Amino acid sequence: MAPPDERSEKQAAAQQAVDILHEISTILNCHLDRRTLSICISMIENGVSPEALASVVKELRNEAQVQEAHAQEAQAQAPPVRRR
Repeated sequence: MAPPDERSEKQAAAQQAVDILHEISTILNCHLDRRTLSICISMIENGVSPEALASVVKELRNEAQVQEAHAQEAQAQAPPVRRR
């Protein structure tokens, strides 16, 4: 186990890297929050293909848009709620 000073330095360096990558992500309009970006970074560090991960993220976003559109459509078609 690393000494406390070394662990805090590594943690600070990791946080700085996430901050920089988040700024890049924001500039590129990737719409990834810091937590999601950290998860993606961790997955890539553990051997996940960046291209495959990007493809999955795009697919999930597309599916979320379809689900949102279906939910809005269902809500628009639902009869109004009567209140007493």
